[in-house]
Amino acid sequence: MELPPPYAELVKKEIEKFCKELSRTPAELYEPMRYMASMEGKKIRPAMLLIACKAFRGNLRDALPAALAIELFHNFTLIHDDIMDNAPLRRNRPSVHVKWNNNIALLSGDALMIKAYEYLAKTPPAKVHPIQELFTETALKVCEGQQLDMNYEKEKNVAVSDYLKMIGLKTAALFSASLQMGAMIAMASDKDIKRMKIFGENVGLLFQLQDDVLDVFGQQQKVGKQTGGDIVRNKKTFLLLKALELAKGSTRKELQNLLGNNMLPDEEKVRLVKSIYERVDVLHHARKQMELFRNRAQTAIKPLKSTEIKILLRLTDNLMSREI
Repeated sequence: MELPPPYAELVKKEIEKFCKELSRTPAELYEPMRYMASMEGKKIRPAMLLIACKAFRGNLRDALPAALAIELFHNFTLIHDDIMDNAPLRRNRPSVHVKWNNNIALLSGDALMIKAYEYLAKTPPAKVHPIQELFTETALKVCEGQQLDMNYEKEKNVAVSDYLKMIGLKTAALFSASLQMGAMIAMASDKDIKRMKIFGENVGLLFQLQDDVLDVFGQQQKVGKQTGGDIVRNKKTFLLLKALELAKGSTRKELQNLLGNNMLPDEEKVRLVKSIYERVDVLHHARKQMELFRNRAQTAIKPLKSTEIKILLRLTDNLMSREI
């Protein structure tokens, strides 16, 4: 999925500048930070912040520190998530904890979070306080969502509605905050900031559901991380919960037995669970849910008219079919 060149280029240049300005010592702290920040990735959250700022005629230079802060915070969460999930790959490269070790990964992740606040403080004075408040509130939501995600791995009775609430915290909150921050820096009205909030929430939910789909049905080379990892870890994704809801009789029993089976080789477990997903046509239901989120997102901002709003509307369609 490609973002419009001007926004992608601005984000890329800011990250390159950040990496260049990072200290060289101690190398064990700063090299992992540089490694993570410079990885090829979508950079969708900082780009959306800039697009939202431009949509309300804001100055992109004023928004760049906040955009970088969002990306650094996101990288911090990825480093820590990979440790918790024992994920070997990130963006087709070894995860930070694999390339170095858990302790180094934890500390370099923490330092990225600190740097995020440092850059956030460079927001224009008129908006720095509300921007910091929103960022802090969002960061806590992301942590809450991650904890629920881990809790759900051990819980037997998790509903689809529980899962959607969890990803609303873990994933959608940061999308929503990015768009709100861009609008706030541009001095948009409260009504328009709320539109960005609703748009971001639904785009984030759509993004995560497509992530669930790609984890099972995507190509590892394109996705950039181990496919089938959610199945191996018994993660409660939309696909699994919906399959449990749809499966009947022996099919449901087979799926439940697979979840409790720790003796099967990973590849075999992924193959068998994936075959059940196909049997109950869980992809159809995932697409329907994603279409609902896309429609809600588009409805939220359709009253607004600008080139950037058109970009955001197109983005929701692109997210539905993204392969990475």
